[in-house]
Amino acid sequence: QAQVVESGGGLVHTGGSLRLSCEISADYIPFIVVNWYHQAPGKQRERVARIFDGGSTDYADSVNGRFTISRDNTKNTVYLQMTSLKAEETGVYYCNVVHKWGNYWGQGTQVTVSS
Repeated sequence: QAQVVESGGGLVHTGGSLRLSCEISADYIPFIVVNWYHQAPGKQRERVARIFDGGSTDYADSVNGRFTISRDNTKNTVYLQMTSLKAEETGVYYCNVVHKWGNYWGQGTQVTVSS
């Protein structure tokens, strides 16, 4: 069954780092773009980073310089390296794969940043 699976969330102190992983089913490769979204408690989901199939990337202003999105083609995985984490970045992080056949979401991974 084709799927998108996030992992790597956890508890970290303010200023700490985490690396999230998004494993993408081969059925969704090649993709158009992979987005990472953050949903804080009680708030709407917001995109923090994206990577296009060609390799170009962009970031939300709030994370630019601290987060890095990358991919490992051999593992069909997209990563989100997060550094200098802030308390307001607590929430669920979702991976979204945009493919010619549709728009696919993972179940999310929880990140908690404690001060």
